[in-house]
Amino acid sequence: MLSLKNIEVIYSDVILVLKGVSIEVPEGKITALLGANGAGKTTTLKAISGILKTEEGKVTDGSIELAGERIDRLDPEEIVRHGIVQVMEGRKLFEHLSVEENLMVGAYSRKDASEVKSDLQKVYDYFPKLHDMSARVSGYLSGGERQMLVLGRAMMARPKIMLLDEPSMGLSPLMVREIFKVIKTINRQEGVSILLVEQNTRIALELSDYGYVMENGRIVLDGPSTKLQENEDIKEFYLGLSDKGKRKSYRDVKHYRRRKRWLA
Repeated sequence: MLSLKNIEVIYSDVILVLKGVSIEVPEGKITALLGANGAGKTTTLKAISGILKTEEGKVTDGSIELAGERIDRLDPEEIVRHGIVQVMEGRKLFEHLSVEENLMVGAYSRKDASEVKSDLQKVYDYFPKLHDMSARVSGYLSGGERQMLVLGRAMMARPKIMLLDEPSMGLSPLMVREIFKVIKTINRQEGVSILLVEQNTRIALELSDYGYVMENGRIVLDGPSTKLQENEDIKEFYLGLSDKGKRKSYRDVKHYRRRKRWLA
């Protein structure tokens, strides 16, 4: 469904961040994009959703296609109308609006009022807590409640593809399990394809069908998630396990050594 072909991204006409990135997000599947901070994962999502230009970034080579149609030259609002919605890192909300008003913002481009009402109820079915606090000002929500709200707001746009950027960041283990359970349900029951950027490698690989590993703006490894879970480099560099099953510190692994093994 979604295809990135040899994408290059430059910021401020100087800083080359993505260096020939190619990714496929099949219809109805969950695809994980893994990597350390600064690898280029969030930039990849912003290239897809069209918001690079707000940060003086641009796609300078390659193409991004949705069902065979090129979208990397479209404005962000047009990309949303094509069915791609990004849930940004940091759980950005209109904090002065109520929970329900924030949800309705997600449906701003839709004209089917009766269906919007039905989808609002569906969001409340997924997140009963949001229904209970529908009139509450969003700025007073906890981190977990905010994550529920931004996911619900994305659902109100009736996306074909959701781009999720670090949905587990800063959440308790219990809330992480709840959020990822809903993400899996959205994928399985609603048929929404998902590109998931997540530093919690273990849960990302458990949830996803296929994964890509990014380092320094390049894809260095990819494969079915079940295979990546057994990959010795993934175990060592991202799950913190040595070949003897003992947990290791990331600080003990030199970056140049990791690069040498990825590219061997």
